[in-house]
Amino acid sequence: MPDDELTRFLAALGPAAREKVQAQPRERQEQLAAAWEAELSEDTDLDTLSELSPAAAADEAAERVVREFFET
Repeated sequence: MPDDELTRFLAALGPAAREKVQAQPRERQEQLAAAWEAELSEDTDLDTLSELSPAAAADEAAERVVREFFET
């Protein structure tokens, strides 16, 4: 299922962040997608947002993962 997870992760990103992620090796892209899934399932603030707008919660979680990766 990593491909499905990665596809959903990339779809949740904005164009600039998607380009940055796609420039990474495939293994790193899959790690970021897994971190995105973890962010979605573990962050209670996103749970509330997810109830209102699942797409917005997915987008926010994806952007958080990318920010964290590229800022460190």
